[in-house]
Amino acid sequence: MRILYVHERFGALAGAEANVFITAQELSTRGHSVGILHGPGTGKNEEGWSQVFAEGFKLAGDSGAQTRAALAAFQPDAVYVHKMPDLEVIQTLVDSALPLVRMVHDHDIYCMRSYKYHYFTRKICTRAASLYCVFGCGACIVKNNSEGFPLKWVSYRAKQREIALNRRFHRMAVVTEYMREELLNNGFDAGRIEIHAPVPRMGAPGLRSTFSDRNLILYAGQIIRGKGVDVLLESLAKVKSKFECIILGDGNHRAHCEKLSRKLGLEDRVHFKGFVPQEELKSWYRECSVVALSSVWPEPIATIGLEVMRHALPVVAFDAGGIKEWLKDGFNGHLVPWMNRNAFAASLDDLLQNKARAKLMGENGLRLVSARYDFPAYIAGLETLFEHAIGEAGRYARHSPSLEGGYSFKPAVTVPT
Repeated sequence: MRILYVHERFGALAGAEANVFITAQELSTRGHSVGILHGPGTGKNEEGWSQVFAEGFKLAGDSGAQTRAALAAFQPDAVYVHKMPDLEVIQTLVDSALPLVRMVHDHDIYCMRSYKYHYFTRKICTRAASLYCVFGCGACIVKNNSEGFPLKWVSYRAKQREIALNRRFHRMAVVTEYMREELLNNGFDAGRIEIHAPVPRMGAPGLRSTFSDRNLILYAGQIIRGKGVDVLLESLAKVKSKFECIILGDGNHRAHCEKLSRKLGLEDRVHFKGFVPQEELKSWYRECSVVALSSVWPEPIATIGLEVMRHALPVVAFDAGGIKEWLKDGFNGHLVPWMNRNAFAASLDDLLQNKARAKLMGENGLRLVSARYDFPAYIAGLETLFEHAIGEAGRYARHSPSLEGGYSFKPAVTVPT
């Protein structure tokens, strides 16, 4: 099968990029040809990405024309869209009548802010996209993370167009039941939504933490406001046990969090290490007693939790979004009421002071993730997902509009109806 990935970036960065890389790598190993239509590079592991993707097409300039050219050159059997905010790209893909699959990593398709919580109150939003987003939430004005003016305008009409275009995809892949409900709430067809949790690879066999007296708390992820590193620091200030906390990752909230750490008197116990390669994480896992997952935005799933459970580590996290679908309070860690800093600190203390309990919860997590989140089964499920999309596209549109180079879609895989 020829599968064209579409993603806004090229290279390692966060969970979405990790999923793009490992799935493309495994699909290529299984004999599929994978290409990618992408935006700018991240500067991280771009060489590895170039080795995985047979062909790459970079967007620059007229994105609609470049998308048509990429389709004509690669001639995919299915198109696998991850994060792509450029609506001209999405419109061109929909117009192509090719089999389209969308991996829903987060809330950006249907949320004008993209993270489903209020910027000032940080309260999680449970509404569908509507005019309330403009007049009640004020989400038409958001922070501009690019150069220039610090704020930018988000069009409600454009967001409605984006939702309408994505409803025309043949399959929507979501990571949890929580995310499935979010799509249903925004008018997506239940028959086109499938749950495929982004399963991490198996951990290193036999790798276990020493659970030493170092009492190491580990945070790994982006340092942006929704990840709640500031709330984690405020919780750490309430921890009674002796501890050391290592914060791995980078982001636009790092400087604020480093300043807050000093203000709270934590600078001798909390250390910001920046971005580290995947392999280097293992050395931290060997020393870690508990992983802190402090997200205050509604996480679709938080794949770092699944990854650390592969190494038999317990997790403490806020109850936000889809986290509760894999984190069972008292079984493989502690699920803390949202934004409750006292409870978060008490949960960390519990595992730091009782290493036998921490080890037991870590082993419970390993058993859970091994039974429920099997990597080979996940990839096989994606292959079936593409076949479903190809079959559905073939039923409704046997030939696409003419594309550059004279390419027209003819299904390569026949799926019984």
